[in-house]
Formats: sequence, C-alpha cells, structure tokens
Amino acid sequence: MRFKTRLGPKAMATVRTDESQSIWQLQGRRIYCALSVMMLIIAAVVFTTPAAMARTYTAMVIDAETGDILHEYRADHKVYPASLTKIMTLYMLFDALDSGKVSLSTRMEVSKRAWGQAPSKLGLQPGEKISVEDAILALVTKSANDIAVVVAEHLGGTEIKFAQMMTAKARQIGMKNTTFRNASGLPNRGQLTTARDMIRLAVSLRKDYGNYYHYFSTQKFSYGKRTYGNHNNLLASYYGTDGIKTGYINASGFNLVASVNRNGRRLIGVVFGGRTARSRDDQMKKLLDQAYLDLKKDGEIIAPRPRISPDGKILPADTQLLMAKQNNANEVEQPGRIDTETVVARLSPETGGWGIQVGAFSDQRRAQEAVLAAARTAPDVLRLTRAAVEQQSNGSGIVYRARLLGFGGEQEARSACAALRKEKVACIPVNAGDAG
Repeated sequence: MRFKTRLGPKAMATVRTDESQSIWQLQGRRIYCALSVMMLIIAAVVFTTPAAMARTYTAMVIDAETGDILHEYRADHKVYPASLTKIMTLYMLFDALDSGKVSLSTRMEVSKRAWGQAPSKLGLQPGEKISVEDAILALVTKSANDIAVVVAEHLGGTEIKFAQMMTAKARQIGMKNTTFRNASGLPNRGQLTTARDMIRLAVSLRKDYGNYYHYFSTQKFSYGKRTYGNHNNLLASYYGTDGIKTGYINASGFNLVASVNRNGRRLIGVVFGGRTARSRDDQMKKLLDQAYLDLKKDGEIIAPRPRISPDGKILPADTQLLMAKQNNANEVEQPGRIDTETVVARLSPETGGWGIQVGAFSDQRRAQEAVLAAARTAPDVLRLTRAAVEQQSNGSGIVYRARLLGFGGEQEARSACAALRKEKVACIPVNAGDAG
C-alpha cells in the first residue's frame, strides 16, 4: 500500500527555503575554504620566503686573471647580500677618491639617521665627523653600519639616492641581477644579488681601483680607545688570502667573498648561506683547495714555498699561520698539515706589554707547533695578537718559548689564558719583556 503525502503551500515554501539555505551554506563553506587556502599560501610566501632563502647555499670560484669558472653552484640564484653590500659602498667611495670628489682626509659628518643604525657600528654621535680613510677601515674591519650611512649621505645626499647610484653602477659593471636598497646590507626584501654578480664586483673593484685594494687586508683598526679586528678569518688562517669581505643577516646566513693569491695565481671565491661563520670559512677553504689542486694537476701552478723570516723579527700571528703550510709537492692535497720548518724559529723578546705563553721546549719544532695550535684553538680571542717563538739561552742550554704577544694589559692576557684552558691548552700570562 502506498501513501501519497501532499504538502501545502506553506510547507513547500519552507522546504524551498531550507534548500536555498543549504545551498548558500555549502557555497559559503567552499568560499571560506578557498579563502583560507589562499591566506595560507600568502602567509607561507610572506613568512617562509626569507627562511627559505636564509639557507640557500650558493657558491662560485673563478680564476681572476682568465675569468675561467673553476666551481659554481646555483650561481645565479638570488640571495640577500647582507654586509657584502659594503663592497659596493666602498667601490663608490673609491670612485669618489679617484675622481677627486673626496680625499682620504675629507671629514664626513654623522647624521641622526646614521647614528641610529643597528649594530654592528662604530657608535659615533650625531654631529661628529670621520675621515674618509677611517671610514674605509671601519667598513673593512668592523663592518660598521653607521659609517656606511655616513658615506652614503656624503656622496648621495640621502641613503635612498645613494642606493640608486649603487644599483646603476652595478648594472654598468655587469651585475644584472643585483639591486641595492641601502648602503649597509641591513635587511631589506628588495636588496638582492647573486654569487656571480658578487664575483663581478670583486673583479671590477680590483681592476678599477686596485690602488685601494690593500685596505681589505687590514687586520685591525684602532679608533678612539678601541681596536677592531677584521671579521674575515681567512686572512689569518688561509695561505695567500688578501681580502675581501664577510656578511651576515638572519635572512641570508653567513656569506663571504674571498680573494687568494698563491704564486701569482689569484682565485676569487664567493659562498652564501653558511650556517655558521666557521662552516662558511671551511667551505670556502675546501672550494679553494680543490680549485688550486685542479690547477696544479693541469700544470698551471706550483705549490707555494713560504720564505723563512729573518731572525729578530716578530711576525703577526696571521702571517705565521699563513706561512705554516707544506713546502713540498703535497701542499695542496693536504692543506691542513703544518710544515713547521717554514715558521720562524728564533725571535727576540718584545719589550714591554703583556702576552701569554703556551709552553717552553728544548725542541724548536714542538714550540712552533704549540704556538700555531693555540692560535687556531681560540682565533676570536687571539686574533689581534702576534705569534712568537723566542729562542733563549739558560744555564742548561737553549729554550724555545711559545708565546702570543700584543695584549692590552694583564687582565686581557689572563682572560685569553682562561679561554685556552677551557680548550685543554696550557697557558700562563707573561710580561712580554720578561725572560721568564
């Protein structure tokens, strides 16, 4: 038996209304879901792009004389330059020096805007002035953001105008994928470059303003009552390095442009995206070692043979570290091995000042190994010191004292010893003129 149910007009209207509401609710849900997905995509782009770029590793190594590419990895991928930006800031300043717009003694005034820049900075107050030469040294060593703005405002009127000048110069020298938004490299989404473009900049700087290039090898810079060490650790740890600049912001990782000259063969390398300064430096050394090895296999270079320094002369720690390399045919294959015969053995004590002693030996080779090992163990603490192996005679024969000299006072020397002891390195503070 079948029953038919008839709905009245009011009931039919209610059904239609319910159906319409259901349809609108369904469509509303679909629209809501679509909008939610779009918002998630936008959020992903906005918030993850810098993080993604932060760990983007790119690298390139070339022969500076021939232009031959010896290594490249994602060399055209856009990344944030960070303080590598200051290489272009210096290029513009060198250009102004060369054209006579400024001289090394020209005084540039610090504005409130320059004073307000985020660290790293020199910390000059508004109204103070700094010479062009001191500005160069502050940018090379301290990587001072406030001084980058001082230069920008002096040459361009405003930092925005100067950044436009930087970008125009970049195009002129072939940096097709680089855009500058400021003079320091502080975070800006629109400030981008590539490893290949940074290679072009380094090559152009040496070619166009080589007479100023020596500033990039500056180990330390004193201004006021403070002394600043160069952030480029390769100057003190990799044979032949003579420049040029490091960089770091969170959105780029640790970056480095390095120039190395061995036996007349110059290589220029760029590394972006290091997780730490040490891993970045190690990667650069690895790439350069391989490049020199490949060139040696091709018969194009001979492994360098460092010269022994004359007696009575204390060399900087970085120089001794650079000299401490193999002087045989296996130098490139084993870049970490030390040939202690190439290091100064007999040095006169320095008069006055404080240092640290990491050992006293009857064997000069052991003394050489000890001082170099100590310098490598705590490079940040010992960056501004001078390594010295002092040969001295006593009643029982000759003693070789392994020392690092040049501390500002007793407390600095004691702090350095404390840092070394944490690394299981024996150490005592000494007066540099003390025969001990």
